Amino acid sequence: MRMKVEVNYINSGIPEKDYPIVNKFISFLQEKYPLNNDLKIIFLGERTNNMTTGSRNSKHVIKVLAKNRIKRDIFRTIAHEWVHEYECDVLDIKHTSDIGGKNENIANAESGIAIKTFEKLFPKLEKHLYQ
Repeated sequence: MRMKVEVNYINSGIPEKDYPIVNKFISFLQEKYPLNNDLKIIFLGERTNNMTTGSRNSKHVIKVLAKNRIKRDIFRTIAHEWVHEYECDVLDIKHTSDIGGKNENIANAESGIAIKTFEKLFPKLEKHLYQ
């Protein structure tokens, strides 16, 4: 059974007309990095606590700063945090350093691969990713 993803928009700045594109990218990540547990993604208009542009926690919640960012950057952040979730949830790899650690380097590389692959698979969405 496919894991479920709950998505919430809290003053995120993402227009409702763009929700289908967001959902398409999330479906893409579900296929590429299937998780064992359900996941909650919260798009925020402001940073919370120490987060930079994104964070995840052990309760399977990803928070992404979305306001005033282009979708391509937002999607890269989702993918980055998703890869961290995959590392912990599926691969059972403990998180190490946020700077230069093995997990961080893998998440950086994989999120770049994910966004570029998505762009190649859905070239008609490219102009929307830069808005």
